[in-house]
Amino acid sequence: MKGLVLTAPGRIEIVDLERPKITGSQVLIKLKAAALNKRDQFIREGKYPNIQMNCVLGSDGVGEVVEVATEANGTWKGKNVVINPNMNWGSNPAVQSREYSILGMPSHGTFAEYIAVEDGRIHEVPKHLTPEQAAALPLGGLTAFRACFHHGRIRGGENVLISGFGGGVAQFAFQFALAAGANVFVTSGKQDKLDTALKMGAAGAFNYVEKDWYKNPWQTKGGFDVVIDSAGGDQINNFIKIMRPGGRIVFYGATNGLPGSLDLYRMFWNQLTLQGSTMGNDEEFKEMIDFVSEKKVEPLIDSVRPFEDITSAFDTIAKTTKTGKIVVKF
Repeated sequence: MKGLVLTAPGRIEIVDLERPKITGSQVLIKLKAAALNKRDQFIREGKYPNIQMNCVLGSDGVGEVVEVATEANGTWKGKNVVINPNMNWGSNPAVQSREYSILGMPSHGTFAEYIAVEDGRIHEVPKHLTPEQAAALPLGGLTAFRACFHHGRIRGGENVLISGFGGGVAQFAFQFALAAGANVFVTSGKQDKLDTALKMGAAGAFNYVEKDWYKNPWQTKGGFDVVIDSAGGDQINNFIKIMRPGGRIVFYGATNGLPGSLDLYRMFWNQLTLQGSTMGNDEEFKEMIDFVSEKKVEPLIDSVRPFEDITSAFDTIAKTTKTGKIVVKF
């Protein structure tokens, strides 16, 4: 079979690999589509811990179960499934275990024609989604779902701000909050992305490049109950200024680094919460799939490309010009 592996630091190649053999409770999946994440590019660039050469990359994937190891999981054969990329979350639903990892490094991932996974890792594809749309869900969707509903506790009618609309997780957070009935606002440094969010139903959109942009939503919208952020840095203090009392700021990344200071005075006086979040547990993955099915959420796709062109897809994901997930089709 063909698979994309990291053959040397900074180098990814499609190579011939042996088709996986399944044992125990595993199933063999013939991939139909897989989606890229920034994590894949970070691994390529050597910016990820415990990198191993000759490992098949990729965390997001959808395919057909073509072989089962035991009669107990025989009901999966022939079904189209989406793969949960969580590995060894552990028994504590509040936080991942020390053994936790994500499919696609160090274990072989979804950028290959076949993959062997435990039957507890798979769920039926939501009926309203194409394989390409479903492949976009797992990593970004789960991260957004936990941030929005476990930590953010978003409810209908609340004012919610999603920062950095354009990234995969941010777009899912926007769609999930919208589906939950919240008044959803976004920020971006790109006008075309702000326009896309408004067309999709955003209640407002703000360009964070503009000086003092945060004064507008505070003065005209009355502030926010929840902020979902990926960047961190000094903008955290801008969010603190525009939170309603009892508000929750949830961040799942820190691409802007650490804030130079933190406005603790406003935080304690207004009873604010600043909460870190990452990925989600297995129950949340199931809840996310059910939520997507019930609300008929359709992931935003930037482009679909043949698997043979996956290297160019890596080059695209490293840029900030895309809107939506990049998917490869087998």
